[in-house]
Parts: sequence; structure tokens; C-alpha cells
Amino acid sequence: MRVLSANLFSLLLLCALASVFYVWSALEDRLERHKRRFSVPGAVSFHQALPVDLSAKTFRALLAVPAAQRLHFGDRLKTRLNLTNQPVSAGNRDYNMNGDNKRSAPREGPVKLSPLEDGIFWNEWLEDTLPAGFTEEYAVAWQKKARTYRVVKLEPGCGRISNQLATFADGTKACVRYGINADQVQGETLTYYLARLLGITNLPPLVLSQLDSDSEQWESVRTRIDGLQWNDRAVVSLTQWISNLTGVITPAPLRQESSGLHPALKGLWNKTAAELLELMQWTDLIVLDYLTANFDRLVSNLFSLQWDSRVMERDTNNLLKTPRGDLVFIDNEAGLVHGFRVLNMWEKYHNTVLSSVCVFRKRTTQRVAELHTRRDSRQRLLELYRDSEPLSQELGFLSDEHAGVLQDRIDRLYKHIVHCKGKYGQL
Repeated sequence: MRVLSANLFSLLLLCALASVFYVWSALEDRLERHKRRFSVPGAVSFHQALPVDLSAKTFRALLAVPAAQRLHFGDRLKTRLNLTNQPVSAGNRDYNMNGDNKRSAPREGPVKLSPLEDGIFWNEWLEDTLPAGFTEEYAVAWQKKARTYRVVKLEPGCGRISNQLATFADGTKACVRYGINADQVQGETLTYYLARLLGITNLPPLVLSQLDSDSEQWESVRTRIDGLQWNDRAVVSLTQWISNLTGVITPAPLRQESSGLHPALKGLWNKTAAELLELMQWTDLIVLDYLTANFDRLVSNLFSLQWDSRVMERDTNNLLKTPRGDLVFIDNEAGLVHGFRVLNMWEKYHNTVLSSVCVFRKRTTQRVAELHTRRDSRQRLLELYRDSEPLSQELGFLSDEHAGVLQDRIDRLYKHIVHCKGKYGQL
């Protein structure tokens, strides 16, 4: 009886501490969002301030469970989606926030054409209206600069205390992620390159840098680095910092009281182009977060419904929006490596979120179908990562086990798309 009482007391104490962490994180997040609404003098036209940890991440210590076992989803599917085989560019337009993109259409007012085609896909005209986000050309140019420019200042401003806001010699800024362990930097980096493989361009450009004592890039802030007690051989990530961003509330079709975002949703035909374009980006976000098992966005909100029934009515974790309405996926450190380690705890929430969506971008599903058919996700991700990032060897890559989990999740996502196609393809 005494043992039972002790265990009960320990459980209550643990829940109390978790609640304190949750409230404290929310307060930090409000402060961070307030700061993000103001531009920084001398900065480029758009920056990014990474948000602080929210509910799911405050439980990181509680989630240190053994590595997730590889999932087995059965035999490979024999069914094939009826998708075109035309190659899709990962981006052939510069990221644009000024509203002068020639391929953009007016975003206000009701849409006259059907928002869907072939049952479950966003209409091609709507896809062509979607801004290109951070194109490959734009990202390469920023990465080249970020690898060579000297860092002249490090200060708080990118979420958790272990991260810093860096100012380059030309006045532009980047968020420096110094992970509690290598999993976080690796997860952030590999999620970025997986998004590139999928043609999802909502993630700001990212590079790796090593805090070498002989590095000219970090020479001006060496005292600050020593004060932060950063390992001088550590590999950190630098992500473009974007200002003037606002929070994003989960759209009604994706909340718990809705039947989900599917072709039979009556309200879909009454939405404006702006609303449809945002929903399209949400479907890409759900695809990416499912593949990477990122629990620190919509999934953590779903988890938090247990004690916060209105969490879906507030800003979504690690998701921001430009004044133009384009979504920016930030702070992806929970994806892939760490997300796979704690997969057993979060999988039911990942499945719930995925099952709520049966509308997709055709170009994204083409990439998924290709990775499913060829079963070469590990090889293609590794090649892109190594070809693009000089420090890839130092940071490392997915283990064979985690690479297998990624391929399994691609196969499972493909199976879900086939299910949606069979259910709604005749609409």
C-alpha cells in the first residue's frame, strides 16, 4: 500500500511539473511572437524568428524512450495512382512577398472554377497560382552567402535558450541552432532536404557550419561562443531569419469537430482563392510532418486537446505566415531522427492527422508515388544532402533503421492516397 501511494504521488508530481512547463512555454511563445511582428533595422526584406518550444517539446525529457522499432506495413501495393510522369521542378520562381508574381491570381472573392480535379487533387490552375516559396535558386544563393559571411553578433531571439540569432557582416540575420544533441540539428537539416525532394518550398534555406576555433566566420563572436559553453567542434545549422510573420490558426476542416478536409466537404466550393491556397499548403505540411513523424506542430496540438479544448483556436506550433498569406514551416528539429525515436508514443496522433486529409497537391503526390515505386528514398535523400551540404559527413545521416522507417512511412502515405482516390475519385 505504501509503495502504491508513493507511485501515485510521483505520478501527480510529474503531471504538475509538465503543466508548469506547458504554461511557461506558452508565455515564452507569446513574447517571441510579439517580437517577431517588428522589423529589424538594416535587415533584408524578410527574416525568420524561430518560435520557442511548445507543449510537446516541453516533454522531451519524458520522451527519451528506446529507438522506435521499424514499422511493417505489409506487402508493397500493387495499385498505382493515375498520375502523370512529367517531371516537376522543385521551384522555378523566386520567393515573392510583394504580390507581383505574374503567375499569381487574385486571392479575394469566391472561386468560379472547381478547386479540385481528378477527385482528390487540387486543381492545376490553383497549383499554378501558389507562390513558389523559397526556390532552389534562391536557396542556393542564400546558402553561398551564409557559408562565407562573417558572424558579427550572437544574441537571444530564436526560441530556446540554446539557439541564437546571428547577425552577418552585411546586417542580414540567421537563426543558429545548437542542439541539445546532434539529433535536433540532424532532424532540422534532413527535414529541409526531404522537403526539397518532395518539391515543398515552404522551408527557409538552411546551411551547416562548424564552430571551429580557427574559423574566420565565427572569429568575431568567439567570446560569446565561449560564454554559451558551445563545443568549438560542434556542427550547427543556420536558417534564414524572417521578420514580419504572424501566427497561423488551424483551419476549420482540420479541427477535431470537423469531418476532415476531403472532396465531399461542402464548404470547399464556397472558399476564396486565398483560403484555398492556404489549405493547399496545409496539405503539404501534413504530408511532410507525417513522413518525418514531426510531433511538434499540429500533432502536439491534437495531443494537447486532453487538457486544452481550445488549443486548435490558437496559433499552431512552428508555423508562421507572411503578410501575403504564404505559410512558412519552421523549427523542424523534431522531425525524422527524434520523431522516429519516440514514434510509438505519437503514432496514433500522426495517423489521426493524416486520416483527416483526402485532398493533395498532384505534384507532391507524384513525388511520393515515385519514392514509393522506386523504394530509393534513402539513396536519393543522401545524395541530395551530400551534394548540397559540405558538412554532411560531419553531421551524419539517418541510421539504416530510421531510413527504413522513412521508406515505410512513404509507402503508408501512398496507400492512404490510393484509398482516397478509390473513395472520392468518381466525384
